[in-house]
Formats: sequence, structure tokens, C-alpha cells
Amino acid sequence: MTRHVVFGTGQVGRLVVQALVRRGIDVRAVNRTGRGSMPGAEIVGGDATDPAFTTRVTAGADVVYFCLNAAGYARWAQEFPPLQRGVLGAARSAGARLVVLDNLYAYGPTGGRDLVETLRVNPTSRKAATRAEMTHELLRAHDAGDVEVAIGRASDYFGPGTTRSALGETVFGTALIGRAAQVMGDPDQLHSYSYTPDVAAGLVTLATRPEAAGDSWHLPVAEARTTRQVVEQVYALAGRRPRTLAAGRATLRILGLLKPELREYQHTLYQFTDRWVVDDTKYRNAFGERATPLDDALAGTFEWYRDDRTVHDPRGTP
Repeated sequence: MTRHVVFGTGQVGRLVVQALVRRGIDVRAVNRTGRGSMPGAEIVGGDATDPAFTTRVTAGADVVYFCLNAAGYARWAQEFPPLQRGVLGAARSAGARLVVLDNLYAYGPTGGRDLVETLRVNPTSRKAATRAEMTHELLRAHDAGDVEVAIGRASDYFGPGTTRSALGETVFGTALIGRAAQVMGDPDQLHSYSYTPDVAAGLVTLATRPEAAGDSWHLPVAEARTTRQVVEQVYALAGRRPRTLAAGRATLRILGLLKPELREYQHTLYQFTDRWVVDDTKYRNAFGERATPLDDALAGTFEWYRDDRTVHDPRGTP
């Protein structure tokens, strides 16, 4: 029986697990604690930077997914690469394909151009440079014949269960309780947002299609709208008048005095102050799969916020 091992059970990893279970695949989900509810999958806890652990839990795997993130965003550059190296080494030992969830940091500012896979890598921050080097490490391993690698890139997430994102609690949650949406940058710039079920489905496709190996792919993404237009649609679903508070660099600096993690978002603020449109043509032409229409994705996410959880004020007041 085919076995897939998924490192990370967060906003995307858990959806990858669910998609694989629906396909009848033997799935092992790996996180730090071994806790969680993943019906149909085995859950194992451990340290992904420990080669002995990662090699043990991936033994016999056909595919390994890297959907982890560093625990502390402020220490991202120090904590993230060792996680990837631990999983990369394990996939190599197992002879498994490694499917990696990537972001768009390495491109740096694009000057408003569409993001396509052929854009020159131009990191302008330590986080972006770290991500670029991690990608190079993966492709070097593939080119050396050590391990098959496929990389899937996504923009800022939204979707059921996705709360800690630029289009998460501070938009859907605030719409439900009638507070102003809290966004970053210029809300009147076009911005591509990635729907997490589409991201997960795309990673599974990269795992199962032979031609996906050895390359980076922009995962399916719906048409870009301005962030203000997206907020207006979410508030319409809630039956409320939209209100938006946009945080620029100065605001993030001030808020960072109270919440130091907010200072870190200044490094990639250009993604929200500039036009940020992701092109997934290469993926669509290769695999024939399209993103969920944006209105449907927003409606599905709103329903989750409305029906499946107790919503709190993102500022901390129930």
C-alpha cells in the first residue's frame, strides 16, 4: 500500500492529510506533539530537526510532504532551515519524493509585475534570503539525484480553519462581530490570496504526477481582486457594512512595541503596498486544474467562521 508522510498538521498540512485519507492512502501525520484529531491517519510527535526521528517515521514512505513552519516568526531564519534539512534527509533515506510547501518571499518586490515562476529571485530581507537558499538547497539535492523534489508556492492563505493570516481572523472574525477589518498596506492594490483547500489539493497533485518533479509551481489561485474588494465581499456575506483599518510601516512599528511579532511583517510589507498578482498558468496548463472561484472560496470560509467556531474579537475581547 502506498504510504505518504506529512510533516506539519497546521493550516495546510491537515488538509493534505484529509485529502490523502479520502483517496484511501496510508497516511502518517507528523507534528511536534503527536496531538490532534486526524481521522484515518496515524499521528506521530517529534522533533523534525532530529535526523534519527525523521528517518524512522519516514521509513517505507513513497512521498514525504514538508508543510512545517518555524515556531517563532522572529527566529524564522534560524529555526526554519534545520526543519527542512531534517525532512530532506529523511526523504533521501526513504527514496521518497519530497513535496515542499513554499511561499513567495524569495521573489522580493516585483515592481507590480505578475509573479511567474521565471521571475528572477531577488530577496530583500533576511527572511526572503533564507527562503531562497532553502529552495536552492532542495533543487541542488534534486539535480544531484539524491531525492525527487517538487515545490508548490502559495500566496497569503485563507480558508476554513485558517485564522492567523492576512485574510483570517482579522477580516472574517471582525465581519461577524461588526468590527473594522484589519489589513496591511494599501487595500486598493490587487492582491492574490490562496485558498487552503486548493493549496492542499495542489500539493497532492505534485506528489502524484511524474512531470512535477524537479521544478517550482505556483499552486492554483483564483483571480486577484483588491483587498478592499475582498473585505467588502466578506462583510456582505455577514450582512454588515464594510469598514477597513490598514496598517502601514509606521503603524506596524508602533504596534510592534506591544506585540514584537508584528514588527516582523515590515520585512514583506511590499507584498501589500504593491500590486501582488500570482500567475498559475504553468500549473493549469500542466495539470488541467483550476482554483476554486473566489466568491465560492470566500463563502465557504465565511461559513466555517459562522458555524464551526466561537468567534472572538481579534483584539482579545469575546
